[in-house]
Amino acid sequence: MELSQTIGYVLAVFVGITLGMIGSGGSILSVPILVYVMGIEPTLATAYSLFIIGTTSLVGGIHKARQKLVDFKKVILFGIPSVLTVFVTRKILVPNITEVIFTSEIFTMHKSVLIMVVFAFVMIFASVRMIKPLKEIIHSESEKLNYIKIVFLGILIGLVSGFVGAGGGFLIVPTLLIFARIPMKMAVGTSLFIVSSQSLIGFTGDLMGNEMIDWKLLQLFTIASIGGILIGNAISKKVDDEKLKIGFGWFVLAMGIYIILKELFLS
Repeated sequence: MELSQTIGYVLAVFVGITLGMIGSGGSILSVPILVYVMGIEPTLATAYSLFIIGTTSLVGGIHKARQKLVDFKKVILFGIPSVLTVFVTRKILVPNITEVIFTSEIFTMHKSVLIMVVFAFVMIFASVRMIKPLKEIIHSESEKLNYIKIVFLGILIGLVSGFVGAGGGFLIVPTLLIFARIPMKMAVGTSLFIVSSQSLIGFTGDLMGNEMIDWKLLQLFTIASIGGILIGNAISKKVDDEKLKIGFGWFVLAMGIYIILKELFLS
């Protein structure tokens, strides 16, 4: 096994720990690890990320369900439009993007660069959400849910998640808090099930294409990530989640800026 792969599998544990401790952020780490450490082509790395985060989130979601911290009605309401959008994005949109987006005398934008740059901007947006404390909103019991807005947001998040290979937990948790009006701990558990379903079904869109999947690498990375989420669940009971989320947010912000600089100016 090459040194870079060994390092990648060790880092995969931290992917799972992040999911276990704050309920999001796994894909924000997995895609850069797969691309920059393990040498996976960006389009394929987004597919791998969907499988890894989907499987790891399912394990975490089952753990939360045993603690009765999953609202399955919200999983269905929010998850179905999100899942369908991810599948369509992976099956139709991503494969039909041309390899060369545009070219000029000084710069050529390739599909792989576009995916990483969009992913970096998603990372920066997510980091701001993590750094800024997210307060739980108290709604009156008479206030009705805006089902149309919840479905629309599910479609929007599914589009973003499908394109960049992200689970979208950093977008789903705030949406569940604000629009679905469920408590923070319940939002995290519910998010894990939504992330799991949309990621795994999105991955099937790639299986039906012509991609060559390195199943050994994918399985080892996923096993390491699952080990991490079990560790993260245990640590989360002893560590202040808010401080961890803010610290991780600054790390994600630095990574997002680095990817933009590397892809657009240093490559």
